[in-house]
Parts: sequence; structure tokens; C-alpha cells
Amino acid sequence: MSFLSRIFRFESRKSDLDAELRAHLEMAIADRVARGESATEAKAATQLEFGNLPLIEDVTRQTWGWLWLERVLQDVKYGMRQLRRSPGFAASVIGTLALGIAAATAMFTVVDHVLLRPLPFRDPDRLVTIDQVNPKNHTRYYGAWQDIQEWQVQSNLFEQLAVYGGGVGRSFIRGNTDSIAVKELKVSANYFTTFGVIPALGRDFIQEPFGSSTGKNTGTIILSDAAWEGAFGGDKSIVGKSITLNDTSYMVIGVMPAGVEQQQNRTSPTIYTPLELRKQDKDPENFSNYSVIARLRPGINVRAADTEVATIQKRLSSKYTEANVRDRHSYTEVRSYTDSLVDSDLRKALLALFAASGVLWLIAAVNATNIVMARGAARAREIAMRGALGASRWRVAQQFIVEGLILSSAAALIGAGLAFTAVRLARSVVPQRLNVDLSIQINPTVLAVLCVFTILTAVLSSVWPAFLAVHAPIEPALKQGSQRSGFSRGQRRICSTLVVAEIAMSLTLLVSCGLLLRTIYTLRHVPLGYRTDHIVVANLSIPSYRFHGQNIVVNLYEPLLQRVKHVNGIQGAGLMSQVPLGQSFNITLALYMNGNNITTALKPVTPDIQRIFGFPMVAGRFFNDGDTVTSQPVVVVNRAFASIYSPDKNDPTALIGKELVNLRKQSKAVVIGILNDQHQGAIAKPSEPEVEFSVAQLTPDSGFYQPSTVGMDLVVRTDRPVASIVPDLRAILRQATPELANAKFSTMDQIVEDSFGNQRLAAHLLEFFAASALLLSVAGLYGLLAWIVTQRTREMGVRIALGARRGNMLWLVLRHASLMLLVGIAVGGAMAFSTARLLGVYLFGVSAHDGWTLAAAALLLFLSGILAAWVPAHRPSRVDPMQALRAE
Repeated sequence: MSFLSRIFRFESRKSDLDAELRAHLEMAIADRVARGESATEAKAATQLEFGNLPLIEDVTRQTWGWLWLERVLQDVKYGMRQLRRSPGFAASVIGTLALGIAAATAMFTVVDHVLLRPLPFRDPDRLVTIDQVNPKNHTRYYGAWQDIQEWQVQSNLFEQLAVYGGGVGRSFIRGNTDSIAVKELKVSANYFTTFGVIPALGRDFIQEPFGSSTGKNTGTIILSDAAWEGAFGGDKSIVGKSITLNDTSYMVIGVMPAGVEQQQNRTSPTIYTPLELRKQDKDPENFSNYSVIARLRPGINVRAADTEVATIQKRLSSKYTEANVRDRHSYTEVRSYTDSLVDSDLRKALLALFAASGVLWLIAAVNATNIVMARGAARAREIAMRGALGASRWRVAQQFIVEGLILSSAAALIGAGLAFTAVRLARSVVPQRLNVDLSIQINPTVLAVLCVFTILTAVLSSVWPAFLAVHAPIEPALKQGSQRSGFSRGQRRICSTLVVAEIAMSLTLLVSCGLLLRTIYTLRHVPLGYRTDHIVVANLSIPSYRFHGQNIVVNLYEPLLQRVKHVNGIQGAGLMSQVPLGQSFNITLALYMNGNNITTALKPVTPDIQRIFGFPMVAGRFFNDGDTVTSQPVVVVNRAFASIYSPDKNDPTALIGKELVNLRKQSKAVVIGILNDQHQGAIAKPSEPEVEFSVAQLTPDSGFYQPSTVGMDLVVRTDRPVASIVPDLRAILRQATPELANAKFSTMDQIVEDSFGNQRLAAHLLEFFAASALLLSVAGLYGLLAWIVTQRTREMGVRIALGARRGNMLWLVLRHASLMLLVGIAVGGAMAFSTARLLGVYLFGVSAHDGWTLAAAALLLFLSGILAAWVPAHRPSRVDPMQALRAE
């Protein structure tokens, strides 16, 4: 007989066996009758000879080897009937478990996608990055080309070493319909072989000696999958065709597989062009714009490679005579490529949120366990009857476990749907600056974890109640005159302990949520140092190739501002490289002053910017229309810069009138003003040193001209609604140059809101987790007290009949609830105190062990618990003693 027929033909085979046994019985009876016995005597003798027919059937079916599966299917059918008869019980358990499983699965899906999913490269654990770092502030620098060459030559631990560098700003490729912005990566010829990937279409760059350029790759380009789809609609004949990148023609030689470019750049399609060395790369004073990726030899770990490169770099740095240059070349760090992709703070944040979702899942499982235990107590008579009829303890426990699996499986299906829906919805609310890719797809790892959650949930919610049920004495249950049986003292203690555990875990989540809410409240009330109302910002990716050989200030910026200022409702318009708290285009300036290497923010701006934002001046003045290319070059610094680098440390204004940098050759810029400090990068961080110069003073021979031609933020102050003014501004941008028509518009209020970034996202998640935990713990407390009151109704009636006041009955229940709440709050307070430090990366303006937050969360939980306990506690005080005494 086939395997499938054995599994799915239980009833048919059972009927066949029954028919066969009865046929043998009838044949034996007929044989005795033929030998002269009466029919009655023959039947009685034959039945006595055969024995118990049902027992014979069971023994026979056991020899088939599939009886256990038949019993499991029987338990499934019985469990389904039980759930149909008790829809309220099924809904409460499934809903509770679905909530916990959904939260845990959603967070694990994100953690898996961001932290755990293997990279689409060959042996990704052997990929490392090499950076030059400042040990004082842990600032990372691009490697100097001469040093990179020596790492390649002197190292014995790397199988391959490749370099890549991003072009300054965005580039544009002309697709089938329009130009699209892309991120250009200039890569060495062995870049893709180092990663261990090959093009999905076409070929790779031609391999050539490291650091040399034979010209074999000149004029070729490789597209990422996203650029291929976005610009050319997935045209498979693209290989071998010429396309235009900016204003240069390239021949497409390959298309990379999907997902490869997202390891480097998650916001824009990427294209790859061959890296060609420049003259300045050989200058030791210049830090080239190159990142280094290397593949370790088999069996070599990151620590060994880090030690070797540090030793090499120590020898190399000794060759530099100038102290500031030697300091910049002295320290290196080798780290896993996987670790370099995810910020350490983001890693800690995701793991902390995953832990919080795990706590919510555990609360849900504990709550379901309590509900199942209560139902098990109600079925004590049924369980005792099964035992009295010969059912083994394992057979009874199996029934509970199967019912638990049915409940948890249904919850898992609903929870999985909720989880993936939540993740997809989260794409629209994740702040732009929180670089988390939520293009989630179901994968075997997530499905496996979902199955694990399902099994663990079934074990937690059904095995323990099953164990208690099968070890309960049979005789007391059979002696009762009703199907209802009460909790034993031991069961009450267990249920109370579970509720206490729920309360403790809920308090932990409530405290964490409270700390984050206080953080956001504090951030919202931090003085920014500028106005944000009625300001619209457009992020412009400047197509600088269109203005090659021209003065972009004269041919683009000045005409653009003139047209914008004439739009109805515009009160002021200006340009700056990046607005405060923005994420568009950050320019840094490296200086050597007073014997120190200085890294400061650099911002080209137009005069109206100070008036639009209302930046307050500490001393001096801001730029005005008199600051032109023919006037004295000038700069404005902020108080943070002046406080550090002023000649008089006690008087920042002493920096005014001092020469700072060369804006043009042999033309030092003079400091004319000092702005008050403002929060530029993040609200939670203090003001950073900043230098600003006027866009109007830039010419193509200016040292800072090129950075100012890559990206700009157009800033306007207007009293018109954003929706009405954006079309007018977009039309002006399209008229200026077609590439600007796709500029991203926002408001300063929204930029400030987005700057809360991970704090806001974490707070929203913990609000959900904490609210759900509070609801589950309160529901668990209510359910336990309601069940206890129901079971003790007769006792309550006797007490009242003997003279107990109704207030005493109320206090009896509330005292039990208060005791559980206080114990749970005490345990939860200790847990919250020990785990709050995990939120340190999120907090601002509040201590991780803030007593007021703990007290407020504890009070909220206690009052909610007392409110939940009031209804079941008030019920016995209204019971008629005579009805209670007659109750079974």
C-alpha cells in the first residue's frame, strides 16, 4: 500500500478492518451453528473466544505503524470542534498571539534585511575596508594613493585590493525618454573581481596592473540593474551601445545583477566607470577621494589584517616630514565590509527594538498561557473522565499540545500578514536620514523564524497547562456535581506569577517608551538658533557638465534667483549648499591653524540666507550685495569656530578682521562676521565649527568653486501654501535647466521633524509595543481576577451570609490585584533599570535611569491595573447571598 494511502485513508482502512473482523466473527458463529449449537450459544461462545473487538482493532492498527498520525488527525478534528464551540476563547488566544508574533516577525524581518542577510558576493566574510582614521575623534579619511599602493605591494594577507571613488555630486545619463540622476562610481579594473561578482549582461572591465591605466577601459561603462531599468527600460540589447553620461559618450559593456549597487548607495541608481589616476593623486599633501575594498586570503581574520596594515602604515608615515601631514597618515583601521555598511548606532538601535518586540511576544505568550490554563481548569472533569476510561497522560497532553499548535498556527498566519503589511507601510514613514532599506521580501530565514516563533508559542501556551492538567487528581474532579471545576491553590499561584511577569515586562516597555517620548519632547524644545516657519527648500543636483567652461554663478545661480524672487508671494530667496539639519550636500574644509588640523563645515551662501532664516549675529556683519568678485574676499564664521580658533580664547570676536583662507590665488579672505551658534547637523548635537562664503565672490579660478557647482539648496520664504508654490518654482527650475525639474521639495518644518530620525521611529514603535503590552497585561489581570471571582462565587455568598460586608469582598479582590501589581512593578523596575542603558544611543536631555519616568510609568500601570480589577472586584459585592449559596 502506498505512503499516501496510508496517511489519507484512515477511515476507509478502519472500516475495512472492522468489516473483516465481523466477517470472521460471523463465519465462526456459522461454523458453531453448523456443528449443532444454537445461534445464541454460538454467538456468546464466539464472542468470548474472540475477546474485545475494539481492542483487537486498536492492536491491529498499531502494527500498521501509522496509528500515531491517525490520533494526531483525530486530535486536530476534535480541537477544531472545541474552538468552534468556544469562539470567544479562540479569538482571544489567536488575537493575543497574533499581536506578539506580528511584532516579533516584523522587527526580525527588518533586522534580517539590514544586519543578517548575506551579501550577494562570493565569501562576503572575507571582504574588508581599509580607512585612514584620526584616533582622537575617530574621523575617517579616504586613503592617500601612495599609501594604497604600498598596502598592495607590502601586504601578504590580501588576495586582492581594489579602489573606488564617487564622483563629486550627481551625474546624469540620458535614457530612452529623459535624463536621470545617477551616482557615478569610478572603480579600479579589479573592483568587481574583488567582490566576486560578474555582470548579468555583457562583460567586466579588462584587467590591468594595479595602479596603472593602459587605456583599454577608457570610454566604457557598466550599469547597475537599477540604472539599466530606470533609464533604458531593461533593454537587453543595451550592451555595445553608446550612451551619454553628462556630456561624454560611453560604450556600455555590461549590466550588473540586481542588488549589487545597493551595498554602496541605497538612494540612487549607480553606474561604474574606469578609474584613471590624476596628477594630484601623487601629491602626499592631497587625500585622494578613494575608498579601499580588499579580499582577505582564506583563513586570514580581520584582526591580523588590521595589525599588518597598521605596521605598514607606521613605516610609511615616518617618511612625511611635516607634522600635520604625518598625523593624517599615521593611523589606519581594517574592518569587515559588512560592518562598514551599517552604522554601529543603527545596529544597536535595531537590536534593541528587536529585543523590545521579543518582550511583547513573550507577554502575549504568557497571556495566552493564562487563558489556556483557565480553560484547562474548566475542562478538569473532561480530562478526569478521559483518564478514568484509560487514556494515558501523554494522550491527554497530546490533545492540549495539538490544540495549542492549531491556535498558534492560526495566530502565525494572521501575525505574518500583519508583520509584512506593517513593514510595507513603514516605508512611507521612515525618515530620509535613517538609511534603512525596507524593500522587504519573504525569504527562507524569515519563514524559518516565523515557524520557530509558532512552535515556541505553542510550547509556552499549551505544554505547561497540559502538564498541570494531566497531573491533577482524578477522583476530586469526578466527584463534583458540575462540569465546572475551580483552580487549585497551586494553579492560582502559577497564574498569579504569570500575571506578575506580564506586569514586569510591560513596565520595562513603558519606561523605555517614556524615555523616548521625553527625548522627543526635549528635542522639540531645543532652541535651533534660526526660524523654520514658512520656508520651502528645494534640493538641487546641479548638472555642472552643462556649464563647463562657463561661470555657473553668472549663468545659472544669479538668473535663477532673480526669476524666483519675482514669483508672487515670495518674500525672499537664496541659495546655500545645505540648509541646517539638511541631508543634501555636505562640504568639509580641512585647515591647518595654530598647529592643529582643523575640519570644519564649509557653506557657500547668498546674502538673503541670513534674513530668510533670521540667523543672529554675534559680531560683525553678514554678506551683502557689495560683496562681489571685484571686492575684498570675505567669509563669515560661527561662534563655535571663533571660540576655538580666535587669537584671544576669551574673546571670539577677536577673529574679525583676520585672514583665514585663500578664496582665490594670492587672495586671502577676511572674517567679517560671527554668527551665533545653531544646530546644523543634528538637534541632539552641539553646534559644529562652520565657515561660510558668498556665492557671488566665486569664479572658476576660486579654490572653492567646484564644490559649489555640485549641489545647492534653493531656499524661499513665502506666505503661500506649499502645494500652490511648488509648481511655479518647478517651472522656473525646468526653464533654468531641464535636470533641475526633478528637484525634491520640502519645508524646513518637515526637515526639522525628519531630523528626529531614529528617535521618532523608535518612539513610535515603542509606543505600539508598550501600549500593546499594557493592554495585554491589564487584560491578563482582569481575566485572572474574573475567573477567580467566578470560581469563588459560592464562597463569597457564604461570607456575605455570615455577616461580611460587601466592602470586604471588594477589598478581598483588590488586595489580590494590588499585591500582583506591586510585585510586578518592583520586578519590572529592576528590569527597566538594568536594560534602559540599551536606549542610550537614542536619548537626549534625559537620563537612562530617570526616576520621574519610572515613577510615571509605574503609576500608569498601577492605575490601569486597579481599573481593570475594579469590575471583577465589584461583582461579588452585588451578588445575592441566596443565589450565591445555590450556585454550583
